[in-house]
Amino acid sequence: MRTLLTSFALLLMSMYAFAANPVHWEFEAETRADGTVAVLLHAKVDEGWHIYALSLPRDDGPLPTEIHVQEDPNYVLREVVEPNAKEVMDNNFGMRVRYHSGEPTFTALVDRRTDGSFTVRGTVEYMVCNDNTCLPPVAVPFEVAVPASTK
Repeated sequence: MRTLLTSFALLLMSMYAFAANPVHWEFEAETRADGTVAVLLHAKVDEGWHIYALSLPRDDGPLPTEIHVQEDPNYVLREVVEPNAKEVMDNNFGMRVRYHSGEPTFTALVDRRTDGSFTVRGTVEYMVCNDNTCLPPVAVPFEVAVPASTK
């Protein structure tokens, strides 16, 4: 009976950890003076947690953050830019890693192919860790409206 209760308690704690994701996202788009649309992906990472940079030195460690923008005839993805990442030796993975904590903003720059309004859709996939554990990777869809050009 004690083993059953212990197993049940561990299951409940695991479910709570996964339900209480320590990363919260907000998405918006802004049109820059040159007509480029910047899709801003604002992460708010709870204290003590971090998400990884867009690229990591090796493939045998944590998963990098990936930002996927769906193809659409109204725009073309130019590039994805991230803020400066912190680089440290991670003893859990036995390698140097680059990560973001706090409130990093990633930017997907898209070139518009229409003067009309459109919606940019995509997903951000990331892995979140703290000094003791990592949670399974998460994919968060995003959708931002871009107003018609005013030129």
